[in-house]
Amino acid sequence: MTVQHFTPEGMLQPTPYHHVAVGTGSRHVHVSGQVSRPADGTPVAPGDLAGQIAQSLRNTALGLAGAGASFSDVVRLTFYVTGWSPDQIGDFMAGVESVAADIGLPIPMPPASLIGVDYLFEADVRVEVEATAVLD
Repeated sequence: MTVQHFTPEGMLQPTPYHHVAVGTGSRHVHVSGQVSRPADGTPVAPGDLAGQIAQSLRNTALGLAGAGASFSDVVRLTFYVTGWSPDQIGDFMAGVESVAADIGLPIPMPPASLIGVDYLFEADVRVEVEATAVLD
């Protein structure tokens, strides 16, 4: 196994992600920010945070697979969300949980950050997801 996820004793628990990932491989995979648009570019789930999270994670899974990786190889996820407020965590996690089994995303997730931003690539885009993975 090239990546080990864990949360050491004494760190905040429970969280929907592990606090630490240790990667021992030599190939790094960086998936650029994925948004809620399929290959044809049509918007998916405009205005729906859960739907945009789900599609962005599906796209991230495709990027990982293209490099021969999966979410089990991911050492870090970064989520950028426009108009973020803490009361939206339920919708955020609903989006994650709706696709996790289909795309092989473990729960708890790899170490992750959620960053609120003012604006992303276009006005209808609420979510962008970046992934970093390590392979042998």
